[in-house]
Amino acid sequence: MEAQVGNLWSDFSQWLLSLNDNIQFQILYEVALAMFLGGLIGVEREIADKPAGFRTHMLIAGSAALLVGLGDALLDSFMHSMPPGQGGNQPPGTGIRSDPIRIVEAIVTGISFLGAGTIIRRGAGERVQGLTTASSILMSASIGICVALGQFWLAIGVTALALMVLRGLKFVERWLDRQRPQARRERRQQQDQKLP
Repeated sequence: MEAQVGNLWSDFSQWLLSLNDNIQFQILYEVALAMFLGGLIGVEREIADKPAGFRTHMLIAGSAALLVGLGDALLDSFMHSMPPGQGGNQPPGTGIRSDPIRIVEAIVTGISFLGAGTIIRRGAGERVQGLTTASSILMSASIGICVALGQFWLAIGVTALALMVLRGLKFVERWLDRQRPQARRERRQQQDQKLP
């Protein structure tokens, strides 16, 4: 059964990727998959009642996939619109070159701005909230980039790992809380009681 599902997924992915004549369908597929995977992380954040939830994570992952896909489409469009001899219709590696890292840098910069908005320092103590949500926003964007680069299994695996960290490792966090010195634990409990 598992092999059949894997073959079905592979056949479906190959069919969609064979639509290279119309890059828009390929980008749309990648955005939809990235949104789905980002939404899984968003559901966990929603259940944990965090400020960036289901729709936010879906839109972030989808935006990252769209921006990477548009970078490729833009380069292809530009290359085909140039006259021969000025960069158009040249063999790969001889015409215009693109630096895909710049697109990723732009995505990370934008996502960092969104993540910073979720981080809040509460009270005079050392209590900082929102770091995990900011990290999950960055992870959703990274998953979107993976999907746009055709790294589907990597994106699915990273989504599973992120969900394991966000949901499955809470017991480790509770254990660490019990290991803290008593005074620090009491101070943290007092701060938590002051929160609305």
